[in-house]
Amino acid sequence: QLQLVESGGGLVQPGGSLRLSCAASGSIFSINTMGWYRQAPGKQRELVAVITSGGSTNYADSVKGRFTISRDNAKNTVYLQMNSLKPEDTAVYYCNADIIPTATMYLGDYWGQGTQVTVSS
Repeated sequence: QLQLVESGGGLVQPGGSLRLSCAASGSIFSINTMGWYRQAPGKQRELVAVITSGGSTNYADSVKGRFTISRDNAKNTVYLQMNSLKPEDTAVYYCNADIIPTATMYLGDYWGQGTQVTVSS
């Protein structure tokens, strides 16, 4: 069964760093765009950063210069390095990927279960 599994969330002080990881597992033909989204309490889910299979990236204005998205195509894994964290970065962070499973050969949109990031002193 195809799934995305996130790790790396937690509690960090303002100005600190965290690194999130998301690994796709299952019978995968190919993965196109991968990305991270976040949802804070009482707010809509928003884009944080995305990366194409070729390595092109796009970031939300609020995280530019602080967060870096990267991926390891051999491991079907996407990372989010978060530096200079602020209390307003507190949210549940979700991994997203556009995947073609070998079972169907149809492009699908897949989500991880989410990992909590809390920035607080």
